[in-house]
This record gives sequence, structure tokens and C-alpha cells, in this order.
Amino acid sequence: MGFIFAVLIGLSLGLLGGGGSILTVPVLIYIVKMSPKDSIALSLAIVGITSLFGLYKHLKDGNINKKVSLLFIPFAIGGTFLGTYLAQFIPAQIQLIIFAIIMILAAIFMFKGRENLKSNSEDIKASLIIPVAIVLGIMTGIIGVGGGFLIVPTLVILAGLEMKKAVGTSLLIIAINSLSGFLGYLNYIEVPWLFLIQFSAFSIVGIFIGAALVKKIKADSLRKGFAVFLIIMGTFILYKNKNQLMQTSEVKTTQLKNN
Repeated sequence: MGFIFAVLIGLSLGLLGGGGSILTVPVLIYIVKMSPKDSIALSLAIVGITSLFGLYKHLKDGNINKKVSLLFIPFAIGGTFLGTYLAQFIPAQIQLIIFAIIMILAAIFMFKGRENLKSNSEDIKASLIIPVAIVLGIMTGIIGVGGGFLIVPTLVILAGLEMKKAVGTSLLIIAINSLSGFLGYLNYIEVPWLFLIQFSAFSIVGIFIGAALVKKIKADSLRKGFAVFLIIMGTFILYKNKNQLMQTSEVKTTQLKNN
């Protein structure tokens, strides 16, 4: 079952240019039955490896902006290593709650659609891109999400990239950022290397299928369908961790009363 979902993870990356990490963590937790910490770490490796294979066509078509990549990636990597360090102090349930919230935010972005994104300037707003890169890196390290749904609009609005180049550049950033995050987790988990290789191989098959189908499927319908799925999954994860949510709410209420 897990390997079937691995193909779907690659498919989402091939068709949408993102969404792989959003799927990988819940698949590893609820289908493969891994611990949340291990799932987050392995999702970074799987998405990073799969994204590298998905870069081929974008490189061939010249859809990667080197200048923006060189600006974004170092700060994102720094944020990612900080995130992986912080993750060891955060309870797994809290990580999943944050992850579920990010899923729902991703769904909102997908409902709005990328086609409506426009840049008013071709100037690269480095002063804004750098803090965004750091925040996205921290998020990647803590919850294992590459952040493609946030990176693409950032590159369009703050770097003035056209959509195709934003998607291609985003895929490069996701690949390097995710693999950096995985390296950051190596000291904290025991990696099942054989499983990782097998799962990644199926995911790579999916990304090539997605790249072949991308011109035959209506992107808008696919994106909205995927957004609905994210909302359902995000709600499910919040429900599964409702006890932690209730405890957090009770602690805040007690602190307010004491103050």
C-alpha cells in the first residue's frame, strides 16, 4: 500500500510541481506505520530525491533561474538546519498539529490557483526573499514540508519570475532544501535505507508519469481536487491529535487565569 502511495506522491510532484511532502508524512505515519519523527525525516529524503529527478525537463527547457536559486537556497538551508535542531525539542504530536495546519493553508493556496499570480516588477526583492527563505527552511526542518506551495508565489511576486520558471526554480529549491533537512536528521534517527531506496524508486516512477500526463489533464481541476484531499487529511490529523490540542488549550486558559 505504501509503495502505491509512493507513486501518487511522485505523480503530484510531476503534475503540480509540489505537494509531495504534504502527502509523504501522513502516508508514512498512517499507512506504513512509522513514528512521526522518522516519517518527517524520511519524507525529506524521498521528496528531495524525487524532485531531483523531476528537475530534468526544467533544466532542459531553461526553467531554472540561477540568480534567484543562489540567493534563496543558502538561507533556506540555514533555516532548515535550525529547524531540524529545534525539532528534537518539539513533541511529535505538536509537530503533527503544525503539519496539519500547514496542509490546510496549502489547500487554500491551491484553491486560489497559481495562474492568478502576477508580479508587478522584475526586480528581485532580496530584503524580502531572504527572511521568507529562512522561515520556509525552519518549517522544512520542523515538519518535513518542502514548501513548494509557498515558494512558487514567493518567486513570482518577490523575484518577478514567470510561472514556468517559478515552478522549475521551486523544484530545485525543494530538492536541495529537503535533502539538507534529511542530513540534519541523521544524528537523531536510525534510517531504514532499503525501505528509503524502494519508496523513492516508486516515487520517481510517479514523477515521470506525472510529467508525461501534465499536458493531458486539466491542472485547475486536479489542483482543486488535491486541495479538497488536503483539507480532509489535515482535519483528520487534527482529530487524531485532539487530546494534545485540548491540553494546550487548557494550559493557556490556566495561564490567563493566573495572570
